[in-house]
Amino acid sequence: MANFEALVNRIASLDTNMYLNDFLLTWEKSDAEIAATFAVADALRNLRERNISTRIFDSGLGISLFRDNSTRTRFSFASACNLLGLTVQGKSQIAHGETVRETANMISFMADIIGIRDDMYIGKGNTYMREVSRAVLDGYKDGNLEQRPTLVNLQCDIDHPTQSMADMLHIIHTFGGVENLKGKKLAMTWAYSPSYGKPLSVPQGIIGLMTRFGMEVHLAHPEGYEVMPEVEEVAKQNAAKTGGKFVKSNSMADAFAGADIVYPKSWAPFAAMEKRTNLYGNGDFDGIKALEKDLLAQNANHKDWECTEDLMKKTNGGKALYMHCLPADISGVSCKEGEVEASVFDRYRVPLYKEAGFKPYIIAAMIFLSKMKDPAKALKDLETRDRQRIFQ
Repeated sequence: MANFEALVNRIASLDTNMYLNDFLLTWEKSDAEIAATFAVADALRNLRERNISTRIFDSGLGISLFRDNSTRTRFSFASACNLLGLTVQGKSQIAHGETVRETANMISFMADIIGIRDDMYIGKGNTYMREVSRAVLDGYKDGNLEQRPTLVNLQCDIDHPTQSMADMLHIIHTFGGVENLKGKKLAMTWAYSPSYGKPLSVPQGIIGLMTRFGMEVHLAHPEGYEVMPEVEEVAKQNAAKTGGKFVKSNSMADAFAGADIVYPKSWAPFAAMEKRTNLYGNGDFDGIKALEKDLLAQNANHKDWECTEDLMKKTNGGKALYMHCLPADISGVSCKEGEVEASVFDRYRVPLYKEAGFKPYIIAAMIFLSKMKDPAKALKDLETRDRQRIFQ
């Protein structure tokens, strides 16, 4: 268990500007704000493990706005809101002709946080989130809303900050602290999937965040599976600033060689996702079907991009940390051929579940920091209040 007093002192020492602000992209946040999010997540977990209630709200809503299917992130958001005392209300249908401004204001009368997942269309998801943010800020200024709800990006077309932050906190705990990460090699590699159109936001989120810690981040994929060039530029700048490396290749074996952490995950090509967005915009559903058929055939040319036991042996001491955002396409289990051999996945099942378990606390920390003007004092007050979560 992390030392609570040390965590609170760490938070108090950090110069942050997260109060009443959204969390949309990790690279928009300062190093201090990223560190504060990790520390608050650990502090909230510490309190809960000691049976101390972390409810900072007596009432209020967390609005869950999902424009794509989700299980893990949806439940993580609900868990985070409940941890802090908010009730979750979901909305997935937008009325025909309803404007973003109308939607944002109508769902926000007693809302403190809005979590949005909108990851399907390039150039749309993050833009939509910012439109909602502007609308609720105007609603608050106009006196229509009693409070200004803040936003958490639960996955967009560019980034998946709650996932990458949870992944990073898992890495920090696994390796015993941020100070032990400099020089570590992380392989973010494409892997074969028999499904079509998986978002780019996970690999982009990983290279956009992990390059901030002085690590060597190796992005590997077959030719034609590039990610957004602007996110690659973020990764390059991060690596240059921290003394790390950002490496690109078309070889999974090269990426795995000597790696301390491996993250094999399928995604759709950036160019194809752009094309799909345009087809949807034009209402060309026959074109979408044809694109899907072409992409599945393209994927099938790269079935050898699989996380195997032989590849794992090439990692540092053959003991690299295997990571995945889940659900993984497990060969011979969830599909005939997929991202990872069943024996590899089974061997790492426990740490994979631990990795996923950080997400509710990361989301709760993002909410907490956006709502607490003095987060260190608020955490100390929760401990002093010492209200039992479970009556014993």
